[in-house]
Amino acid sequence: MRIFLLFITTLISIASFSQKREVNFFIEKALLNTALWNDLNNQSSSLTIDSLLYKANLKPQLSANLTGNYAPVINNFGYDTAITNGQNVNGIVSYSQKIFGKSQKNIQLGAITLLKEKVDFNKKITSNDIKKAIRLQYIVAFSDYNQYLNLQQQFGLLNSELEILKKFTQKSIYKQTDYLLFLASVKQQEIVMLQMKNQFENDLQILNYLSGTNEKSNIVLIHPQIELKQAINAETSVFNQQFKIDSLSIENQKQNISNTYKPSLTILADAGYISTLTGQYYKHFGSAVGLNLSVPIYDGNQRKLQITKNELASETNAAYKRQFERQFKQQQEQLMLKLTQNEMMNEQLQSQLKINKTLLDAFNKLLVTGNAMIPDFVIALGNSLNITNAIAQNNMTRLLLINELNYWNTNEK
Repeated sequence: MRIFLLFITTLISIASFSQKREVNFFIEKALLNTALWNDLNNQSSSLTIDSLLYKANLKPQLSANLTGNYAPVINNFGYDTAITNGQNVNGIVSYSQKIFGKSQKNIQLGAITLLKEKVDFNKKITSNDIKKAIRLQYIVAFSDYNQYLNLQQQFGLLNSELEILKKFTQKSIYKQTDYLLFLASVKQQEIVMLQMKNQFENDLQILNYLSGTNEKSNIVLIHPQIELKQAINAETSVFNQQFKIDSLSIENQKQNISNTYKPSLTILADAGYISTLTGQYYKHFGSAVGLNLSVPIYDGNQRKLQITKNELASETNAAYKRQFERQFKQQQEQLMLKLTQNEMMNEQLQSQLKINKTLLDAFNKLLVTGNAMIPDFVIALGNSLNITNAIAQNNMTRLLLINELNYWNTNEK
């Protein structure tokens, strides 16, 4: 009886002082503490800056240069003045402007945009992977926690029945062997309960490891509210976005190959002061303009080879896309089949639990009247424990299947 009272006191203490945690708490911590997630955020921001840098490079470029040079000749020793002029001063402001066609600008900006979209896609996938992993481990830890609480409750009830049996045994209503058999069953239950407690603590530590938290085993885990999402097709899946981005990137590269072989033109201009300071130096202010035209003529057939590579990349992307769509459908069908089997198993287990509960109620009534067959009672208790454990495992499997299905049913928005 004292053990039972201690159990009740422990439950009250847990309910009063333990902190409640839900799955979203661990997901938020995991996203915050995952270096890869922060890295992808920074990559996305960096590519936004790259886009601004490219636009800045399209604008006119101005630079100012000032140089002075003096080469003395002493006793006919020194540099040839025909080359050095003895001394000179240059002060120039230079202007340059590359001339780009509108399509060329759009292609370059498009390439940067596609790189950013790919990083943003990786962010979505990383986020989904983190959420899936945390939910999975939370479900496992919650299942351990819930099963441990159920075992504690059963253990308390068994101790109450053990006290009743002990009193009847002292009055010789039941045999000593009956009492010892029931006591051995209670002790076995205590070992199972301790094993489940250890399992919960270990699984909680794994959850802490994944999310970067440091929660202790006295916390209260709230039932994970994980609802099954509506099934989607492969085309609207977030994973299909990868093939869309790759297809656009291949097309962008194709256009870039074409632009590479177009003539390029740069306008050059400068203004300033250049003088040797030998005479009328105040008249040596001036300016200059120029053009730089580059026309590709022959590159050793590189253009054709690059186009061939581009076509091969397109074929590869299409093949991977077809494989994904086929396996996506198969994955959904397999998981839905397992979920249906799980629900059918749950119905069977609940039916069996109901029968076993009726049997245990009958044994409890017989126990207080001194007419219970203790060996049969112990067998019924063992069956009850097995059924309860099977239901807990089945419930955990159901949540894990829903978590997996929701992972694949995430759309691209």
